Amino acid sequence: MMRLAPTLFALLTVAACAGGERPAEMIRTIHPDYAADRHIAEALPALRNSCGIMAERQGAAWRPVCAALADLPEDDEAVRAFLDRWLVAVPVTAADGGRDGLFTGYYVPGLRGSWQPTATYRYPLYAPPGGSGALPTRAEIEDGALEGRGLEILWLDNPVDRFFLHIQGSGRVEMADGSTVGVGFAGRNGHPYFAVGRALIDWGEATPETMSMAFIRDWMEANPAHAQDLMNLNQSYIFFEAHPDTGATGALGVPLTPGRSLAVDPDHIPLGTPLWVELDSVPAANGMGSLSRLMVAQDTGSAIQGAVRGDVFWGYGKEAGAIAGAMRSEGRYWVLRPKNQ
Repeated sequence: MMRLAPTLFALLTVAACAGGERPAEMIRTIHPDYAADRHIAEALPALRNSCGIMAERQGAAWRPVCAALADLPEDDEAVRAFLDRWLVAVPVTAADGGRDGLFTGYYVPGLRGSWQPTATYRYPLYAPPGGSGALPTRAEIEDGALEGRGLEILWLDNPVDRFFLHIQGSGRVEMADGSTVGVGFAGRNGHPYFAVGRALIDWGEATPETMSMAFIRDWMEANPAHAQDLMNLNQSYIFFEAHPDTGATGALGVPLTPGRSLAVDPDHIPLGTPLWVELDSVPAANGMGSLSRLMVAQDTGSAIQGAVRGDVFWGYGKEAGAIAGAMRSEGRYWVLRPKNQ
């Protein structure tokens, strides 16, 4: 059985109290309102993709849950009844005891590329270097540290698109020869991740309230002479592999479901865990709105660190990118675990 991280283990046992009865009472009093997710059956693909992995990693408690899930009809009320029958919701708290944390969004961008470098396509994606030892930083790679080693898998036409591909972790590339290829995370250089939005705030270019992924992109495109200097502040560098364009796959190794897959910190939340997520401010057609939804922890990310920290996968293309780019919400979540665990 997979060893639970200490933070999550404390959550699932809800801390010892006198007489041993208080944790169950606490769980009942904070039970989330599943009716708030009006289309909760949309989460079934994410649940089913993860349930077998949970049964394998977390032990026998998940096996009857997954068996019941396999026969569940795609009906909202049936899913709510299933959650009430089989699972219990346990609130996640941060190290400081707080319940709230930061939730952002990500997506699979559409990119343009070529199998060979040209005057237009001159920004390479690299496969992981072989061998051992320290790998170069982003700035060193941009200065040519990996050139001549045959690691290029393809070339893109836009350095800003490439930078955000590093943040998203996967993408779809429309190739100059008319083909489409998927590119996905294959490794990193091991240097620390730095959120470049912090630098823009320090430089007086933005405030914490105006900062978003969309703001960073707009700033880079408006300031091309300084964009690479900003990118290089993030020493972390991502390596990729090409694969058939069959959709996005997260760190759990299963397909991601738009609006239902969540990237988390696996040191606190085991991948595959169902979660009830409440977000205070999510981009909507008429501005910003709250969101309460069933999701599943199926991915990770360099910037996703901490017990209460999430990154919602919104899907593919410009519309998903607009939502992900504008999303920066306070929120909280509950771990859903078998009642007999």
